[in-house]
Amino acid sequence: MSTDLSPAAALDRLLTGNRRYVDGANLHAHQDPARRAELTGEQHPFGLVFGCADSRVPAEVVFDQGLGDLFVVRNAGHIVDPSVLGSIEFGVDVLGIPLTLVLGHTSCGAVGATITAIDSHSTPSGYLRDVVERIAPAVFEARRDPDAGYDDVVIENVRQTVTAIREKSAAVDRAITEGRTAIVGAIYNLEAGTVTPVHTEGTVNGG
Repeated sequence: MSTDLSPAAALDRLLTGNRRYVDGANLHAHQDPARRAELTGEQHPFGLVFGCADSRVPAEVVFDQGLGDLFVVRNAGHIVDPSVLGSIEFGVDVLGIPLTLVLGHTSCGAVGATITAIDSHSTPSGYLRDVVERIAPAVFEARRDPDAGYDDVVIENVRQTVTAIREKSAAVDRAITEGRTAIVGAIYNLEAGTVTPVHTEGTVNGG
């Protein structure tokens, strides 16, 4: 199973959908009973979105997509763990998805919790500790610049997620090298609704 879109074309389709969403011109395509029936036997999503679990950033809404268009993976702070890597590899190698978009966002609570834990020298309880520990390297890296602020940490967290996916998954790295897929990191602005790419692994030029 695969889509005929190139990584560049898939990215363009996502960003075009986001512009419709920002402008209030959503098509709301692929959301009717006929589309639901069409997908009962198979799926051919053109994009994989790995994003934060924040309730304000639902991928299908902010990119104006519908049933069967996106393969979506989400957790707090878009942290990379084995289940995430397995899901992305399924999307890339089994479904043949040409683009993975890592979607961070402004005012990310997981990033905020990590900054608070570091600055207060405290350790969160339960499994939140794992989330904080995985985001902490982005805080330290961003703060190598003494002028770095909250948004810089958010961007760095996206960048580190993108690079970690490629570094940890031989399957994804191979697909990128062969030009079958690409990974793009982007930031969603909660106030404006816009999605802005900030880091790329692979080729998304042309289409």
